[in-house]
Amino acid sequence: MATTGMQLFGLVLSIMGWVGGFLVCTLPMWRVTAFIGNNIVTAQITWEGLWMNCIWQSTGEIQCKVYDSLLALPSDMKAARGLTVLALLICTLALTLGVLGVKCTECVGLPSPKARLARVSGVLFVLAGFLILVPVCWTAHSIIRDFYDPYVAAPHKRELGPALYLGWGGSALLLIGGSLLYAGSNPPGIPSSPTFSSGESSPRRAGGPAQVKGYV
Repeated sequence: MATTGMQLFGLVLSIMGWVGGFLVCTLPMWRVTAFIGNNIVTAQITWEGLWMNCIWQSTGEIQCKVYDSLLALPSDMKAARGLTVLALLICTLALTLGVLGVKCTECVGLPSPKARLARVSGVLFVLAGFLILVPVCWTAHSIIRDFYDPYVAAPHKRELGPALYLGWGGSALLLIGGSLLYAGSNPPGIPSSPTFSSGESSPRRAGGPAQVKGYV
């Protein structure tokens, strides 16, 4: 019963991480305008994402434009696109296997294949978590490097956007959820925790008085 709860909890955390990864991939908030130095004009704020950039006006109007050319994008953004899309596809496959493999479903009758499916699902969720974590950390490193670079003009400096923080949270949920799903999916015959048997202690106790009688 405890392993079933661990499976369900890990699957729920993984689904939450999958939703977070989807939002990270779609939201245009990876890079945000930095207001430093003489750049104190707050009439508009620029947001940059993987697929488009948006300009928020002080009047509340938002204008977004999809990037015209894929080849003109920086290398970190190209890699982030591919890795996040791949992570979402892996999460979809992992979710399907997880639903089939958890103990509370009856899609697969035999317990041994169910445990294998659940374990593969956990591994895929962990892999997807790493695939989301890599581009998020890479982009954050590029933003921080350019922010402290004196040769980068102040209007071109950016700050960490909300999507990056959401990416760190989503990847953490995927890593934790996948690990719990894997740990709670032990095949039949393999206990989830080590057990200690007290059967060996009875012969010793029985042999103790016999040895004392021999000396007497």
